[in-house]
Amino acid sequence: MKIKRPESAQPIPKDAKKVFSGVLFDVYQWEQKQFDGTYKTFEKLSRPDNVTIFPVLDNGKILLSEQNQPGRTNGFIDGFGGKVEEGEDALITAKRELLEESGYEASEYILWKAIHPATKIDWVVYIFIVKGLKKVSKKNLDSGEKIKFKPVTLEEFISIASTSRFAEKGILPELLEAKLDSKKYKELKKLFKSIK
Repeated sequence: MKIKRPESAQPIPKDAKKVFSGVLFDVYQWEQKQFDGTYKTFEKLSRPDNVTIFPVLDNGKILLSEQNQPGRTNGFIDGFGGKVEEGEDALITAKRELLEESGYEASEYILWKAIHPATKIDWVVYIFIVKGLKKVSKKNLDSGEKIKFKPVTLEEFISIASTSRFAEKGILPELLEAKLDSKKYKELKKLFKSIK
C-alpha cells in the first residue's frame, strides 16, 4: 500500500532555485508576485519526511518512548520513529523504525494522520498507530539515541501529550478534543484498542 503524500498549503514552485544544500535542510528561493504587481523573494526549507509510531500493546497500553539525544538540553517523550530515507515509502519507514527503536514488529499499521507541521518547511510527518505487536529482536539504536519504554494508559497519554516534554504536537488537537468531548474520547479509545 503506497501512502499518498499530502499537498503543502504553500508548495515550492517548480521554478524555485535551491540556494543551499545542508545535511538535513535545503533552502529554496523564488520571486513571488505581490498583490500590487511588485515581486519579492520568497523562501522555503525542505527536509526529508518523518514517521511517528504509537504502538498499542496487547494489554491495551500505549507504548511511548522516553528519549535523550545529543544537543538537546532535556529529554522528551514521543512515539517511535525517524526519517523517511530517499526512495522509501512512509509505511516501510514505519516498519523499519519500529523494529530498530523497539525490537517489535506489528501485524496492523493504521495511518492516523499525515501532516505538514510548518508552512515554511516542505516536510510531512506520517503518524501511525500499530497493533498486533511481536517482540522479535533487541533495540538497534542509532549512536545519537537513548530510548526507554514508557507504557501508558490512554488517559495518561492524553495528560503527557499536553506537557512541554511531549514531542509530537501534531496530534495534540485530537487528544485535547478527546479530553473535553466524551464522543471524541470514545472514538479515540476505539482507535487505540488492542486487537487481542
